[in-house]
Amino acid sequence: MNKRFMITFAMGMASGLPLLITITLMQAWAKEAGISLKSIGLMALVGLPYTLKFVWAPIFDRFSLPFLGRRRGWLLVIQLALFGAIIAMGMTHPDQGGSQITLFVLAGFLITFFSASQDIVIDAYRREDLTDPELGLGSSYYIYGYRVGMLVVSGGGLILADYLPWNQVFIVMGLCLLPCIFVTIIAREPPVQEAAPRNFKESVLDPFMEFFTRSGVIWMLLFILLYKVGDNMAAALSTPFYLDLGFSKTEIGTVVKLVGFWATLVGSFMGGVIILRVGINRSLWIFGFLQMFSTAGFALLAKAGHNIGLLSGVICFENLSAGMGTAAFVAFMAAMTNKKFTATQYALLSSLMGVPRVLISSSTGFLAEGMGWFSFFILCTLIALPGMVMLVKFAPWREQQTTPHN
Repeated sequence: MNKRFMITFAMGMASGLPLLITITLMQAWAKEAGISLKSIGLMALVGLPYTLKFVWAPIFDRFSLPFLGRRRGWLLVIQLALFGAIIAMGMTHPDQGGSQITLFVLAGFLITFFSASQDIVIDAYRREDLTDPELGLGSSYYIYGYRVGMLVVSGGGLILADYLPWNQVFIVMGLCLLPCIFVTIIAREPPVQEAAPRNFKESVLDPFMEFFTRSGVIWMLLFILLYKVGDNMAAALSTPFYLDLGFSKTEIGTVVKLVGFWATLVGSFMGGVIILRVGINRSLWIFGFLQMFSTAGFALLAKAGHNIGLLSGVICFENLSAGMGTAAFVAFMAAMTNKKFTATQYALLSSLMGVPRVLISSSTGFLAEGMGWFSFFILCTLIALPGMVMLVKFAPWREQQTTPHN
C-alpha cells in the first residue's frame, strides 16, 4: 500500500480508460451503425498518435506550466481536454453516414491524441517517481490500474450500451475520468534528479542523439516493435470476432471483460513477483511463449463457435499471459531510458510498442475477411516468433536483469 504505488495505479487507470474507447466501444458502435468490417479495421488508424507521440514528447521535457509542476501541470490540462473529446464523440451519429462518420472518426482521433499525450507525461512521471529496483513491481501496479480503466470502458461500457443510447454511454465514460483528474491534483511532483532541457538542442536533439548512438540500437527498436505484434494483431478485432461468433454485448462485457480483468490482475501480480525473483530478461522469455500459446487459443475458439465455457478459458489464459508479458515489457523499456530525457525516450519506445496495434492492426480487417478467423489467429501466433528469437540478443537467459540506463 505504498503511496507512490497507489498513485501509479491511479495513473494507470487514467491511461487505460481512453484506450478502449477508440477500440472496443468505437468498434461496437460502428458495427451497430452498419459500417463494414474493412472500414472498422481501417478505423484503427485513428490510433496513429500512439505511434507518433515521440514527435511532440520533447515539449513535456522542455517546458513547465506555471502550476502543479512540470509533470502534473501538463497532465491536468491534457486530462481536461481528453474529457472534452470523449463527450464530443458521444455527440456524433455514425449511423447517419456521411459527415457524421467523419465527425465520429475525428473525435476518435482527438481522443487518441490527448490519450497519447497523457501517456507521455504519466510514463515520465512513473519513471522519475520510482527507483530502479521498483520498476518491475511499479509496472505491475500501473498495469493493475490500466486494466481497471480498460474494464470500466470495455466491460461497463458494453453492458451499458445494451440499456442506454450510445451518446449517454460516452457521457458516463467521460465522467469516469474525473477521479483520475483529482489524483493528478493531489499527487506529489516527482523529485527533480536531472535538470530540465534548456533549449531546442537539449530537448529535441540530445534525447535522440543519446539514444541512437547506443550500440545495436536499431535491433533494439526492431525487437520492441516485434515482441508483442502477434498479441496486438489478435486483439485488434476481438470485439467484431466475438460478435460474429454470436456472443451478445452483455456476454462480452461480463465474460470477456470481467473474467479477463481478474485474470490480468493475477497475471500482473504474478509478473511483478516473477520479475523480482528471476529478473526482467528471463521473464520476457517465459511470458513471451505464454502469449503465443494464448493467441493460439483464439483459433480454437473460432472452430468451436459460441461456447461460453471455452470463451472464459481462452480469455482467462490470454489475459493472464498478457498481464505478465506487459509487466516485463514495460519494465524493460523504462530501464532503457535516460532520466534526463524520460518523456522523450520513453515516448519513442512506447510509440514503437504501439505500431502493431495501430498501423499493422489496420490491415487485420482485410486479413480476417480474406483468411477466415481460424487462419487469421494462426497467423497471429506464428508472427510472434521473430520477436522471441531476438530475445537471444537483448534479454539473454543467463543474464537475469537488463542493466538500467540512467
